[in-house]
Amino acid sequence: QVQLVESGGGLVQAGGSLTLACAASVRTFSRYSMGWFRQAPGKEREFVAAIASSGSRTLYADSVKGRFTISRDNPKNTMYLQMNSLNGEDTAVYYCAAGYEVGPTQVKGMYDYWGQGTQVTVSS
Repeated sequence: QVQLVESGGGLVQAGGSLTLACAASVRTFSRYSMGWFRQAPGKEREFVAAIASSGSRTLYADSVKGRFTISRDNPKNTMYLQMNSLNGEDTAVYYCAAGYEVGPTQVKGMYDYWGQGTQVTVSS
């Protein structure tokens, strides 16, 4: 069983930055591709970014490309999402997800484990 715990959410002004972290409690973290998804009120959960198990490949939603950066530190069992130039459309609960021995993907069904989420609110 893999437990994922997100942190780093909060309230930020438009144009500001936040860094989210996702800590995984698993010994084989380096065998999991990881992803970030988000869900705004009244909307479906949507893909944000994903990173391969080795960190060698990344994938981004068009809406965050150039503003968000996904990264991971395998020895620390932690994944990050650096978010810059935030705007109101980025307001959502952000979830991290882990997929065992799959490539980085935007497909929710490919992920085996999910965190509880962390709220990000961008004020104008």
